[in-house]
Amino acid sequence: MTTTAIENEAPAPTPAENGGKHSQYAYSTGPEDAQGKVPVSGKIIVASNLLPWELSFGKGGEWNIEPRKGNTALHSSFQHLSSKYSHWDTTLVGWTGNINPISKNKVIPAATTPTVEKKAQLSRTPLMGPQSPRTPMTPAPALRSPTTPVPPLRTPTTPAPGALRRTITMSSLTSIRPIEEILKITKQDREALEKMLLDKSREKEGYGKSVPVWLGDEENGELAGLVVGDDGERWGMLSQKVLWPLLHYILPTPTDGESERQWWRDYQRFNLAFADKIMELYQPGDLVWVHDYQLLLVPEILRQRAGANIYIGLFLHTPFPSSEIIRCLSRRKEILEGMLGANLIGFQSQSYLQHFLSSCTRILGYDTTPKGVKTYGSHCAVGVFSIGIDVAKVKANASQPGIDEKMKVIREMYAGKKIIVGRDRLDSVRGVVQKLRAFEAFLEMYEEWREKVVLIQVTSPAISESKGIEHKVSELAGHINGTYGSLDFTPVQHYPQYLGPDEYLALLRVADLGLITSVRDGMNTTSLEYVVCQKDTHGPVIVSEFTGTASSLTDAIRVNPWDTKGVARTIDYCLRLPKEKKKAIHERLYKHVTTNTVQAWNCNFLNMLLKTLSSEQQRDFTPVLDRRLLLDAYKAVKGGKRLLMFDYDGTLTPIVRDPDAAIPTDKVIRTIKKLAADPQNEVWIISGRDQEFLAKWMGHIAELGLSAEHGCFMKHPHATEWENLIDTADMSWQQKIMDIFGAYTEKTPGSFIERKKCAITWHYRKADPDFAAIQVTECQELLENTVAKEYDLEVMPGKCNLEIRPKFVNKGEIAKRLLGHYRKEAAAAAGEPAGPGFVLCAGDDTTDEDMFKSLRDSTLPSSEFFTVHIGPSSKNTMADYHLLEPSDMIESIGLLVGIISLADLGIVPAVVEVPPKKEELAVAA
Repeated sequence: MTTTAIENEAPAPTPAENGGKHSQYAYSTGPEDAQGKVPVSGKIIVASNLLPWELSFGKGGEWNIEPRKGNTALHSSFQHLSSKYSHWDTTLVGWTGNINPISKNKVIPAATTPTVEKKAQLSRTPLMGPQSPRTPMTPAPALRSPTTPVPPLRTPTTPAPGALRRTITMSSLTSIRPIEEILKITKQDREALEKMLLDKSREKEGYGKSVPVWLGDEENGELAGLVVGDDGERWGMLSQKVLWPLLHYILPTPTDGESERQWWRDYQRFNLAFADKIMELYQPGDLVWVHDYQLLLVPEILRQRAGANIYIGLFLHTPFPSSEIIRCLSRRKEILEGMLGANLIGFQSQSYLQHFLSSCTRILGYDTTPKGVKTYGSHCAVGVFSIGIDVAKVKANASQPGIDEKMKVIREMYAGKKIIVGRDRLDSVRGVVQKLRAFEAFLEMYEEWREKVVLIQVTSPAISESKGIEHKVSELAGHINGTYGSLDFTPVQHYPQYLGPDEYLALLRVADLGLITSVRDGMNTTSLEYVVCQKDTHGPVIVSEFTGTASSLTDAIRVNPWDTKGVARTIDYCLRLPKEKKKAIHERLYKHVTTNTVQAWNCNFLNMLLKTLSSEQQRDFTPVLDRRLLLDAYKAVKGGKRLLMFDYDGTLTPIVRDPDAAIPTDKVIRTIKKLAADPQNEVWIISGRDQEFLAKWMGHIAELGLSAEHGCFMKHPHATEWENLIDTADMSWQQKIMDIFGAYTEKTPGSFIERKKCAITWHYRKADPDFAAIQVTECQELLENTVAKEYDLEVMPGKCNLEIRPKFVNKGEIAKRLLGHYRKEAAAAAGEPAGPGFVLCAGDDTTDEDMFKSLRDSTLPSSEFFTVHIGPSSKNTMADYHLLEPSDMIESIGLLVGIISLADLGIVPAVVEVPPKKEELAVAA
């Protein structure tokens, strides 16, 4: 996300000063907005990559704390949540970043290999002027006008950025700072800083309570003494070199993978450190709001530690690319699963949200809807929340004393000329090269604008290394100036430096046109600040259609930065716009920007999170199986019979892409074999699989009963032959179904047909999920309106398959048949009345609901049967209990047969109070 370095120089206006219902402080979302039975505590823990403070440490143990520049929109969000206008008790958790040493006169920059952040610090050259190579015939224009002694942009007195960004190695450390002067930060020093950041006196600076995350190597389980000036580059390597480029559609360069493995380990440690700190602060009912790509594993870690009741929101400030790009990430599944630990994930635009949903479907195989992702254990909601800016702060800063004087100087320097303004990082995705090429095409195409238009381009250091971009920009600027410039005019003014807030805002106010040509960007807040600063002059803004801003600033003039001549024509169009047209466009943009502020963004996201939590609370959840109760009921059967019925796929074995690969593990076979070996047990596997598959993998267990094709065929325990229950049924419909399925198989690559004796199944698990969803809907509708009506067939959508079979065949009928047999056996057992009965039935999909219904409709007392759905508790089912995964079901069976104990499952056995004996009572008396 592109943000600017505007300092908080003016106090926040009061609600009365802002006025109107769209005031930034008119937005308020608090714990009282939680609906239903959501127990919200009123506290928010906000996790961000870096604290909003730059820290430095001195020999005497003193700390120096200064506001961190950049990311003003995000920092404004923190300030709003911590302000007196917020209804939340907010605590900010962030990494300290690199800690610099304090000298007597100044802060000494950390002296190791510069990180991306350090490069930015080193290149903040407050005295640097325009940088653009020129021919001998086009010298650089003097910034200092004879009649204007105070220039708006500073004259060059420092070396070029290349010299400043030199690599500093450990061998050069001693020449900058002697080894004996290296300072270590002890545990006491860390505690002192933590106390300072929690001090209420700091709340006047706007950020409320802040808690640092300390990162470093560990010794004996304790964090070793941190070295002042140590480079923390390792913690951001995966974020900066892999994630950030990939999220911006920059594919990684193939390597041996060793560096990436180390980066991944550091990324995990970075996220674990945040999760540890959050859990130290967390209390039930707190909201946790995680920000951006550096912390994508945190939601899942928190979910694993705190369970289903922790409330987590995640917002991604960058773009989210298509699934084809995400596939290139070696840790793609871990990253996506980490994100899905949140209750709500927010994106900058609808296209980013759709890419995320597609990735979850194509990479993880999860079902998605426009509202979220159905994970295996829960539901993760998604939404679009375009971030805004703190309009009141921008207004206040833009009206500070001295701004008008700087505007006057700029106007005098470029008198009679139109000013186009651009401000970007020197990343390849920011489109600076495309902008310069479009400006060159504009000067070439429209001779009448030559020497009448100037492009002032301000650049700051890149987040991710973009090889050759800086050189290319300087080369292009020099070429344009050499071609279209003169002794007294330079069309491109390039300033590779951070501008002070006064200079930056003065530039935005005097500009005639804002030009943003990012080729991939999250939310470019420069365009929003430009709109606010142009309240009186109504200068138009051109926005790339590839930035997240384009989807929210619908009245902005959008361009394709790759269409060089198209951008050139748009520049000409904007510069020729009549005043009335510019005013009308600007009024709509201004209304949008001043309404959709960063304060509104805070409230919109939190409102959505509270609604998501409320809807989850109101949903009917299936309780988890009480395994201690299950074990007690199983053991209570004395002399009678027990009936246990299990589905196969998704119940005893996980669902896999290739149905033939769903073979039972040795653990499954041993557990089922021991269960069936008990003479009191009658164990059945009731599956949609055909006879051949069940006989191959489970047929060797003689005591096990098998039912194939949803009850069409049965093989009783100890039997050698299968019983055909449909031998008299008319099966002439199968050829028509084969013809229809065959046509859809040809149209759907990756799909295939499984023909059984009773049913026919069309599988599309290997097909493109989006295309397959369209095809299966069309195919199902065709079948239901034709062959299914003619032959009284049932069309059954399953997990990535579509099955058709006679209506009289289903698992419920088999369950009824087995239940009747079980009741007769139980009544006749041991020649005496049967003890408490026991029936266990487990399944995972819609075909198993027939079994659950048959048990619910039976005359069995509810205490005698357990119906268990394998899957999330939120799924609608007729089962009384649920377990998350097939492995949980196998563990439960292992518990019944004594392979594992309650203690192995982390369940404390119930304490049974034994009544005292008569002798003990007598002694007590």
